[in-house]
Amino acid sequence: MLASRRGELEALSHLDPAYATLVAPILEIDAIGRSTIDAIRRLPAGLLPAVDVSALPDLPEAELTRWGVPVVPVIGLSESDHRLVAHGAAARAYGRRALIRLRAGQDRAGPDASTTAVERIWRFTSLAPEECDLLVDAGDVCCPADVRAAEPRVRHLLDWARRHAWQSVTVAAGGMPPTLSRLPTDEPVHLDRWDWQLWRRLADAGVDYGDYGVHPAGSGTGDPGDRLPTVRYTDDGSWWVYRWARRGGRGDDRFADLCRTLVSAPHWPTTGAAFSWGDHELLRRARRGAGAGSTANWTAWSTSHHLAHVLATLLHPAGDGAPRWHPGQGPPPQRGRSLR
Repeated sequence: MLASRRGELEALSHLDPAYATLVAPILEIDAIGRSTIDAIRRLPAGLLPAVDVSALPDLPEAELTRWGVPVVPVIGLSESDHRLVAHGAAARAYGRRALIRLRAGQDRAGPDASTTAVERIWRFTSLAPEECDLLVDAGDVCCPADVRAAEPRVRHLLDWARRHAWQSVTVAAGGMPPTLSRLPTDEPVHLDRWDWQLWRRLADAGVDYGDYGVHPAGSGTGDPGDRLPTVRYTDDGSWWVYRWARRGGRGDDRFADLCRTLVSAPHWPTTGAAFSWGDHELLRRARRGAGAGSTANWTAWSTSHHLAHVLATLLHPAGDGAPRWHPGQGPPPQRGRSLR
């Protein structure tokens, strides 16, 4: 689930079509611009994004059929009648598919009320349950207490979900802290991926995996005041956050030092630049100092690696006896769970 930042859309544009069908990006839109629509149009073949316009006013410009781009509408439980009709038209125009987003922290009605809400959605969109994917969004989980609180709430929703014949059911959460500016600089900082731990605890329910990439949950959230070169690098069950403030020399030199530190770390993949487009760009700057980049670049390279790492983990979980597949190896084996 991505906030449609330029960097995240760029990372998606570099996703290899060979495994693009395993990824279902959900793009949160808080402003309509031609650049965003054009970026969606340039996504790889086989990558059909879901689009959430719930933050936009109920205006004609927010009707997805007017965009002229194949997308899956994201539907909340409290959408207006007019928007439900518009989403139904978009679903029928682009593959007869929709995604219903149930926010575990906000949609706290009981099972009967939830059933009434989704039946209203199916009625106004003219869709059947089996034409809809269900996303159970746990929001931010940033510590063990958050995980403990979220797990029973999500399990309760999954028990309700079994009443209906969904196309798929996904549990997603965000685990990146809302601000990184208080973290130490000039050294890799280890952060637990609590969102990943929540899904691991729920995997016995047979649900698909989703997250918010390398940013916290919520459109536009983050730490806009922190302009230090920053790379959020995904590892097994954790992130390594690199914030570099070393003075002296040019900014390019500072970022090259960050990249050299990263590519010499134990969590740098053995396949190096072949692991993802983002890893290729980071290695290029470690070797040649080819520009420090921008906030959008750092997000793009971090997101590219994150997508590749999560795909590799889902396809071959640690300890399952199979060699770890990585995107640089070409078409993926057809096993494991999908990623949102």
